[in-house]
This record gives sequence, C-alpha cells and structure tokens, in this order.
Amino acid sequence: MSDSLIWAYYAFNGFIFIYAVSVSIFYLAHVFFAFKGMRRYKRRKLFFDEQSFMSSDFIPPLSILAPAYNESATVVDNIRSLFSLNYPNLEIIVINDGSKDDTLQKCINTFQLVKVDFAVQYKVASNEIKAVYKSENPAFRRLVVVDKVNGGKADALNAGINILSHEYFASIDVDCIIQQDAFIHMMRPFMDSQKRVIATGGVVRIANECEFLNGNITQVRLPKAFLPRHQVVEYLRAFLMGRMAWAEINGLMLISGAFGVFDKAIVMAVGGYNKHTVGEDMELVVRMRKHMHQIKEKYEVAFVPEPLCWTEAPMSYKIFSRQRNRWTRGTIETLWTHKDLFLNPKYGVMGLISYPFWFLFEWLAPILEFSGIFLILAMTYFGLVNWYYFGLFLTLVYTFAIFVTTLSLAFEEFSFPQYRKLRYISALIFTVLTEPFVYHILNSWNAIKGNWDLWRGKKNWGEMTRTGFSKPQS
Repeated sequence: MSDSLIWAYYAFNGFIFIYAVSVSIFYLAHVFFAFKGMRRYKRRKLFFDEQSFMSSDFIPPLSILAPAYNESATVVDNIRSLFSLNYPNLEIIVINDGSKDDTLQKCINTFQLVKVDFAVQYKVASNEIKAVYKSENPAFRRLVVVDKVNGGKADALNAGINILSHEYFASIDVDCIIQQDAFIHMMRPFMDSQKRVIATGGVVRIANECEFLNGNITQVRLPKAFLPRHQVVEYLRAFLMGRMAWAEINGLMLISGAFGVFDKAIVMAVGGYNKHTVGEDMELVVRMRKHMHQIKEKYEVAFVPEPLCWTEAPMSYKIFSRQRNRWTRGTIETLWTHKDLFLNPKYGVMGLISYPFWFLFEWLAPILEFSGIFLILAMTYFGLVNWYYFGLFLTLVYTFAIFVTTLSLAFEEFSFPQYRKLRYISALIFTVLTEPFVYHILNSWNAIKGNWDLWRGKKNWGEMTRTGFSKPQS
C-alpha cells in the first residue's frame, strides 16, 4: 500500500476526530442555551394573564394561511379545529392548490361555500387564482377558500398573501391540529419584544394515534409504530433543544412550514415565498433576516416552546423517504442560494454561527458518515484498522448521542410534558437507545438520496398521502 494512501487515511481520521469534537461542543452549547431559554420562558409565563391579553386593544388581528393539496382526508377536521381557536379577529384562508381529489368539493359542501367577486392584486408572484369562496352561513364568515392553478406550496402561500387583509399571518399545514390558545402564545413575542419580531415559530408534535374530537386533541398517546415513535424523539430534540437554543442567541434560521407566524410587511418586502425551492420555509426566513441586516434594523426571530401544533407523521417508509428527501434538497438549495452568508460578519450570529453549523453539521454530516463507512471497509481490506480504538471511538459517539437525546426527553418533562405515563417514558427511552442503529441510518440514507436527486435536478415535492385524524392508525 502506498505511503500517500496511508497518509490520506490518517489525515481523514484526524479530520473526523476534529469534526466529532466540534459537533459535540455545538450540541453541548445547544443544551445550555435551550435550558436557559426554556427557564426564562417559563418564568415569564408565570406573569402572563391570558384574559388580559385577549381583551387588550393592542392585540393585532391575524390571518391564517393553510395551503391544501390533495388533503381530502383531513381538510374538514382541520378547518373545524381552526374555528375553535381562541383568538379575536381571526381570518382563515384555505388555499386549494389545484388538488386532484375532492378537497375543494368537501370544503364547499361542508361549509356552504359560494363563489364571490374578489379583485385580486398580485402583490407577490403567484399562479392564477381561479375563484374565491365564502360561506353563506354566518357561523363560517371568517373562512375564505381560494381555488388556484397548482404551483406548489410556496406559490399557494403567495396566493394567500395576495388575499389576506391583516398585517400578520400564520403559515400552517392544513393537515395540522392547532391548540385552541396557540396563537395567543405565538403573538406574544410580537407585542413583548423590544426589537421588531419578524417571525415566530412554535413546537410541532406528532399526532399519530392521539385522539381528536371536533378538531381538538382530547388524549395524547405515544405512537406504537416504529417510524412515528422515532419521529416523536426526533421532534423533541429538534424543537425543544435545537430551535429553542438558536432562538435564545437570535440565530434561528428555520421556522417550520407547518406552524409559524410572520410579519407581512417584511415578507412582501423580500418578494414573498421562493417558488423555485422545496425548502420555502427556511429560505424565506433566511431572506427576511438578510433584509433586516441590510436595512440595519434590530430584529428577532422568536420561538415558543409550548406544544401548540400537532401533525400527522409519515407512517410508511415510502412517504417518510419522500419527506426527508425533500427536506434535504430544500436545505441544500437554501444554503447554496445564500452562500454569501458563510462566516460573513456583516450578518452577525447568522453568518458567523448559524450558517456554518447548518453547512457543516446538517448538510455535510450524512455525506461524511457514508464516506467514513466506505473508508473503514477499504482500510479493513488493507488491514489498517485498529479495532480497539475504533470500538472505543464508536462507543464514545454512541454514548454522547444517547446523552444528548435523553436530555431532550428531560426537556420535555421540564417544559410542557405530554407523555406522562410510565409506559410512554419507558418506550421513549428504549427508542432513544435504538435510534442510532436503524432510524438514524434511514435518515442519513434519505439525506444522501436527497443530495443525489438535487444533483440530478429533481424539483418536485412528491405525494404525501395522509391517513387522517379521524381514522384509526395501525
């Protein structure tokens, strides 16, 4: 074996060691800042009077945008849940993005909709709006249903922005169930912060196997199925630890497309959602943040750590794979589009910390993992692997991963616990222990496929079939 190949082997080992130490430091920092932010939020919540907030003359009106594409299974239940929201002066806009199923017809029949004359001003670019519907029933007077030519989620949201009438809007997935007091908490940062809040995100939880009645959650259950249960753990780690920490240092670059509130003026100033990416949620937040730096106005992207939104997680590997593939492509598209952020002090925390983290530890991590696997196989063939040190390193990596994820479960118990039963906690701990062996590998493999598909020019979302909340999920 040549000296150059041996040198490359040891150089790669050194790089992986430095990379692993850097990841560990970043995640320990996540733990510290997430705990700090959670404690501060809970203290402030002790002095929050919901009734006074609701009766305040200064509480801003809000529009909800809910894009729907082939959501026949859940659209009626979810619109009903939106009507039960406890928030004054709420406008509900459902955008039917050229569905191929009976999504629109179900809305028309259930909510007694009729077509109305509406002069649309295309302030941000979107496909043609074919019709606007409102209800003949006064009970549904806050509902507006838009029927448009299919253009994808970003295009549907832009169409909704052209219709809405309030200065703040919420972007949600129509397959989500929103807690009744969700927007009371989501709008607080806009009123409390000394800086201009341009967007607020919230915790998204997994709804599979939970019980719902009239669009409201009545009983929280931990999913028994493999994929949804592992996604529960993943979401706890991503939201309660990851996004809570980034918000604490004002470095949050992603507001979930399933549940977020935005300042309409800033969104329109940057041209609305980008229709040429499948990661429109992240790309919009990054563009809004860049805009605020460019106009030199102090701002904040806030995060609310309460379980305010429940979504149906993919049950089958096929749907799960499509979702994660799309998430990977959207992340890469955003990072590549805004590559000028990398280590750029002009953009503060976002340029010096947030962007490098996403680039090094979100985009490159699965690529390096699989590169390492191939390298180990090659070095095994040439007899260069020191199995003692390899096993020790693997044990340390596994132990640290379990430690961090277990802390995310502790965050759940410390913050706003939903899984209180002993059997749920035991099942979650077992899930944490087994996650690196199967679920993590699935996630990494889908990320690799996402990289490959993006390189091949794949742009579509892929069908996301829903089971529906009112149906039993096995």
